[in-house]
Order: sequence, then structure tokens, then C-alpha cells
Amino acid sequence: MTSRALRIAASSAAAALVTLSACSMIPAYQRPDAPVASAWPGGAEATPAAVAAADTEWQSYFSDPALQRLIALALQGNRDLRVAALNIEQARAQYQIRGADRYPTLNLAATGSRTPTTNGGIASTYSAGLSVSAWEIDFFGRLASLKASAQAQYLATEEGRKGVQIALVAAVAGSYLNLLADDELLALTRQTLATREESFKLSQLRFDNGASSELDLRQAESLTEAARVALAQQQRQRALDQNALVLLIGQPLPADLRFTGSTESVRLQPLPAGLPSDLLTRRPDIRQAEQLLLAANANIGAARAAFFPRIALTASAGTASNHLSGLFSGGSWGWTLAPQALLPLFDAGRNQAGLASARAGRDIAVAQYEKSIQTAFREVADALAGQATLVEQLRAQQAQAQAEAARFKLSDLRYQNGVASYLDLLDAQRALFGTRQAVVQTRLLQLQNQVALYKALGGGWKDTGAH
Repeated sequence: MTSRALRIAASSAAAALVTLSACSMIPAYQRPDAPVASAWPGGAEATPAAVAAADTEWQSYFSDPALQRLIALALQGNRDLRVAALNIEQARAQYQIRGADRYPTLNLAATGSRTPTTNGGIASTYSAGLSVSAWEIDFFGRLASLKASAQAQYLATEEGRKGVQIALVAAVAGSYLNLLADDELLALTRQTLATREESFKLSQLRFDNGASSELDLRQAESLTEAARVALAQQQRQRALDQNALVLLIGQPLPADLRFTGSTESVRLQPLPAGLPSDLLTRRPDIRQAEQLLLAANANIGAARAAFFPRIALTASAGTASNHLSGLFSGGSWGWTLAPQALLPLFDAGRNQAGLASARAGRDIAVAQYEKSIQTAFREVADALAGQATLVEQLRAQQAQAQAEAARFKLSDLRYQNGVASYLDLLDAQRALFGTRQAVVQTRLLQLQNQVALYKALGGGWKDTGAH
């Protein structure tokens, strides 16, 4: 047989070996049943949504221009999102490495040796050519299983990046709403402080003229200082909320950015909850957990294949000569082919332990997948419970604030006419300030709940390339 014919035969044999290596020992995958109810608690909507939250881009859901600008800045500069994107690149490279393991590595090798002979001379050997060293023929799918595991892990990192983006969009929206509420509370506190300072001046004047007691004076003073305490607290809280927003966007706030809105002016569209089963395909964190489950399932295939023979092939083709000058001369060409099969007979239980570890890893992944579904179900259920009650809470809070405003006017009128004590007036003033604060806080809570529902339903990861 000629050298060319031998090369063709060797190539054909290698191709046949690759074809035969299609055997896979990965267990058949079956998605675990969702360990949650088929309907939302409390009689919430349980029908397919016409437009799911996950299909609603954040640019459409958050219509405030300032908030849209902040989210776009966060998608560009947030470091957590940047790390998540780099994790994808790393996982992709690992997947490529596993894919390359199934193919032979071709090397260019050149060697030379000189050894003394028994007659006192020197024997020289020189060789140069191409070599394939210990190429594993994947008869039983070990390498294919490892590749499938790496692919699932790579896909899991992609879902993880989507989950980070969802959390980031919601966090920026929440921080923006906090700042709007902070500004409203600061304005209310400053107004209250100015009113109380004026009231304290009048109390001081009445006390100096003997028209009121020192008790009335000290009560007015206490109420004024309480307003100053509230103002300092609000100023500190706003600074903290602004610092949190700066961290989220990954850069200082733009100098021309103005927080001119209010919690009352923000409008967020209602979101249909859809079916609980929708979460399986809409939530990136659930899809991420399922990809990790698939990776763990593929590892079982690799562990099973370890029980079977591992076949490797070492081959080389090139030229050899006893003289360096004759290395490439005629008749110096040749080739070698050395297959090897290793069947584990005794390994002290290593392969069995590897299989047990892989199976335990799959069971852990199943539990983590089920936990991700339960967590998502609870997040949506919590947001729906808030949606059902916060509207009524806000209405009642606003009605209470109106009642307290009327009470304050009546108390002031009664005090001016000497019918009520100054303590009644101060109590009405204190209650009015508290209820007005509660209105802002409840309105903020309602908006934050809508953002939480948007996040829980998987909204916020689709965009128009702003990351």
C-alpha cells in the first residue's frame, strides 16, 4: 500500500471513529412539575395576558423622560451588569474549549538526539513532522456530555445577565421614585417648619405680654424643634437615596438632570398577571435555573461514560534521518499510528463516587429550580396583594388628610375665640403634618409596588440596544 493510500485510510478511519462517537449517556431530561398553585391567591387574574410584562420594553413602561435617561445611563455604566456581560464571554470561551476537546490537536514537532554507542561513536537521530498526541475518541459521549454541560452553563449566564438587567431597571426606577418622594417630603417639612416658626413667634409675643402661659410657649417650641428634626432627617435621607442612584448608574448624576416631577404625576400602566405557568418562560432567573439543571443532568452522562473504555489515538507523519542534512531526502518519510484503550478495572470507587456526586448535583439543581419558581410565585403574589389593597389605602389616607386639615382649621378658629386650648391646636397641627407625610409615603409605596410587579413578571430586560 502506498503512503498516500495509507493516509487516506487513516483519515477515513478517523472520520468513522468520530461518527461512532455519537453515543450519549446523558439521562433523558424532563422538566420538573412547578411546585406552585395553578392560580394566583386572592382571586387575581389567571388568564393569559394579551401583552405580557416581559414583552413590555422599559422605555414603554416608564414614560418619564428623566427616568428613561437614568435607566439608559445605568445600562451603560452599572458595574454589576458589566460583570454579568463578561461572565457570558467567559462561559462562551469555556464552551468553545469543551467543543475543541472532541477534535484532535495537530502539532508540528521537531526532535534531535545524540547518544554514545558501544563502540565509542555517537548515534544521531533527527525527525520532523506533524503529530497528534492522545486524541480521545469519544465513543461513549464523555466529551459530548461535558460540552453539553458547558453549553447549558453558557446559556445560564445569558439568562443571568437578563436577570441582572431586570433588577437594575427596577432599582433605578425605585431610586428615582424615592427621590421624588424625598423632594415632596422636604417641601412639606419646610412649609410646616415655617408655619411652626411663625406660630412660635406669636406664642413668644403672647407670653411676653402675659396673654398665655409658659406651658403654651414650650409646647410651641417643642413642635418647632420637632419640625427641624424632621427636616434634618429628610435631608439626610435624600442624600442617601441620591448616593444609591449614583451607584446604580455607575457615574455622577448629569448636571442638567432635574427632578421636577412628583409621585402624584407619575403614571404607570396596569399590568395583567397572566398565568402562573407563564413565569417558567418569562422570568430569566427561572430559565437560568433550568439551564443549570440541564448542565447538571449532562454531567451525569460524563460520569457514566467514565465507567467505559477510554480510547485515545496517537499518530505522527514526517521524516527521520540519522543525519541532519538527510532529514528531507528521499526515503526518509514515514508515519506511525498508535491507538490505545484504557478500561478501568480498579479505581478504589472513584468513578462510582463521581457518578454519585453528579446525581446529587442534579438533585440540588432540581431543588434550586423549584425554589426559583416558588420565589417568583411569591414575588408576583405579594405585588398583586399590594395592588389590591394600596389603592384603597391611598384613598383612605387622602381622606384622613383632608379631615385633619379641616380639623386644624376648626381648632385654630376655636383657639382664636378662646373655646379650645392651645394644646388642641398643637395636636391638630401635629396630626395634619403626619397625615400629609403618610399620603406621600403611601403614594410612593403604591408606585414601588407597581415597579415590583413589573419586575416580578419578568419585565425590563428587553430594550432597543441601550446596553
